[in-house]
Amino acid sequence: MNLVIDAAGLGKQYGRRWALRDCSAAIPEGKVVGLVGPNGAGKTTLLHLAVGLLAPTSGSIKVLGANPGEDAAQLGRVGFVAQDTPVYPRLSVAAHLRMGAWLNPKWDTELAERRIGELGLDPHQRAGTLSGGQRAQLALALAISKRPECLILDEPVASLDPLARREFHRSLMEVVATQGISVVLSSHLIGDLERVCDYLVVLVASRVRLAGEVSDLVSSHCRLSGPRRDASSLPANQEIIEESHTDRQSTFLVRTADPIHDPAWTARPVTLDDLVIAYMSRPTAPERTGRPTLKVMS
Repeated sequence: MNLVIDAAGLGKQYGRRWALRDCSAAIPEGKVVGLVGPNGAGKTTLLHLAVGLLAPTSGSIKVLGANPGEDAAQLGRVGFVAQDTPVYPRLSVAAHLRMGAWLNPKWDTELAERRIGELGLDPHQRAGTLSGGQRAQLALALAISKRPECLILDEPVASLDPLARREFHRSLMEVVATQGISVVLSSHLIGDLERVCDYLVVLVASRVRLAGEVSDLVSSHCRLSGPRRDASSLPANQEIIEESHTDRQSTFLVRTADPIHDPAWTARPVTLDDLVIAYMSRPTAPERTGRPTLKVMS
């Protein structure tokens, strides 16, 4: 399997504080990957390391098989849109395109101009006068017009309204369909990720807690409810991710590849939102022994 991001023992330290520590992740190429996790998990640091904006303090990271930002050729293979979708407020839209052509040897002028036209942006308008959604679309147009093999997006729609988010994601999926590039998209908006991503990575405290095809992850988990019982009574092939109890009833969110045969249980499907919250809430150290350990990659 070819990897778009391959990190091993990766860490970034600022003074005495570690923003990311001992992180290992293997993210496959050819996917639209959703990267999720709580604030402070290390998502932005990981992505900044991946695009070469930061140098690691420890460990290693490869992007498309090479060191991030090691030369102009590698920089050209990766497009990046940061969280605040940065553009230059005093430059016009057309000036941004001219700058893109000057900085990127594989710049596709026809693509850039077509995207700007489709978005209805005035080439003479200064970027600082654009709406938030328009600035995000301009940043995306700049990133894709360099014809990258991989597009990395760090919460690019976090401040946008639902309509602007929908238009941004529509544009993104058009790019994926026409260019066939790999995408790594960080976001807190699970509903948005569910619509555009086919692969999920959950990062908590620098550790990958869950990774795999979205459809496989959802189908391999279920919520069990039934008469109260101790967690240790469940079969060993049912990995308990989350549990809750009342005086009479127990509820477990479990991961298993096998069907549920116990007639005492009511089994219900889970949503992607259910999974993300459960894995983000899961204690770092397993509470029980004798259970299968969670694999980093599916």
